[in-house]
Amino acid sequence: MSELPSITLDFTEQPPIPDAGIARANELLNSGRLFRYGETGSGELDVARLESDFADSVGRRYCVAFNSCGASLAAGLLAAGLERGEPVLMNAFTLAPVPGAVVHAGGEPVFVGINPNYQIDLNDLRAAAERSGARFLMLSHMRGHITDMDELTAVAAELDLTIVEDCAHTMGAGWAGRPSGTFGVVGCFSTQTFKHINSGEGGLLVTDDDDIAARAILLSGSYMLYGQHGTVPPPEVIERHRYTTPNFSMRMSALAAAVVHPQLARLEDRAAVWNDRYRRLAERLNVDPSIHVPERHVDEHYVASSIQFSVDGLDEDAMCRWVELAGSHGVNVKWFGRPEPVGFTSRFDHWRYADEQSLQATAAVLGGLCDMRIPLAMTADDCEVVVEIIRGAIAASVSR
Repeated sequence: MSELPSITLDFTEQPPIPDAGIARANELLNSGRLFRYGETGSGELDVARLESDFADSVGRRYCVAFNSCGASLAAGLLAAGLERGEPVLMNAFTLAPVPGAVVHAGGEPVFVGINPNYQIDLNDLRAAAERSGARFLMLSHMRGHITDMDELTAVAAELDLTIVEDCAHTMGAGWAGRPSGTFGVVGCFSTQTFKHINSGEGGLLVTDDDDIAARAILLSGSYMLYGQHGTVPPPEVIERHRYTTPNFSMRMSALAAAVVHPQLARLEDRAAVWNDRYRRLAERLNVDPSIHVPERHVDEHYVASSIQFSVDGLDEDAMCRWVELAGSHGVNVKWFGRPEPVGFTSRFDHWRYADEQSLQATAAVLGGLCDMRIPLAMTADDCEVVVEIIRGAIAASVSR
């Protein structure tokens, strides 16, 4: 243990909010006008501006801002026509807000297995769709791993599945030059702290569909002030839905939008840093025969704010030992194989509000799957030390 180096890097450290965001937030605080709508006049324009600019950035006609990504996922399902009690297919490898959003929308989560590359298994997708009769697929690009979207969309078309994309980890990412979030009828992004842009909490729903956009705006909690949104469908479309769509009070505040809007311009630069650090870590971890980092497809344009790798051949006790040892030397690794949920990390068999499913192949993948944040403050030299600690901790736990 004494031979391992230590690192003092804060894996949860975030870059500061841009000066423009701080200045605008202070203006709002001084005015007290934190609500996105105004009864007299147009109200604050911060959220509307964010909606318009984000829609443009991904090439979608509409964007609706929510108070969380989970809220936007639930609204996306409802806006796309999910009915109460309907099954919704979803990756078994995801985080708790995703099945939570399905239940929030009145659906029943049906978990679909994953392959060793942490992506949805298309054969299991076919089987689950036929077994459940589901009309909807909530596709999580979990931790930024994007499946072959050409194959996925072909299978979804074959099965007549409506896709809602969970892009909490793929803002700025894409497949073969097409932005993530534009393959489904709805794409939902996160502005929660630890994601690619940070407002503390928030979600952005994008779509090209007039009726989905209208329902999403009303579901978000627009009252009859929908005209103050940054991207609004024609009046006749709103009219079709405004008497039949409930207000769920899930809208984003002006303060959150003011904080996050200036960060959009920094996303490309942040992606370059994250991806450089990811490649350095992946290359050095893969040298170890007990560690596997999946190879990324040439068409997968990821934005890697975290790294995932599988550790093979260790039992539960040894896994616990090495994760604890690495943590004591400053490297915080989350392990999806823990029998009990810890912090943000849980898995499909922990969510007992959903019907129990046996997914043995997926459970085996999750049993060795490890997850580590890549803070923007991580340097190239830090990567070397982090890998040395991880590999050394695994070796020490195996030899014990």
